[in-house]
Amino acid sequence: MSEEKSEYTPDLYTLEDENGVEQTFEMLDALEENGTRYFALVPYYENPEESLTENDELVILKAEMEGDEEMLVSIDDDDEFDRIGQIFLKRIEEMFEDDYEDEE
Repeated sequence: MSEEKSEYTPDLYTLEDENGVEQTFEMLDALEENGTRYFALVPYYENPEESLTENDELVILKAEMEGDEEMLVSIDDDDEFDRIGQIFLKRIEEMFEDDYEDEE
């Protein structure tokens, strides 16, 4: 029986914060809700062991058009953030459950 290795290539985004500091993120999931696109990201580390030592949180951003360019921005409305955050947490939990079940 031959083993197939799947090559995983993460979707990486380099974002700049309000202070001009750039950081690279990996997109875990994206969804559209009421005509708005939302993205769930986590900080990306080239060395996977670094991610184990960091206590990073899920970053949730939404897409907004500025002119003819799409920008990822923070969600300022607490209710919107909580609602979208709960959707992402459920979806991500289900993704990892499926991965775990596939391994067994």
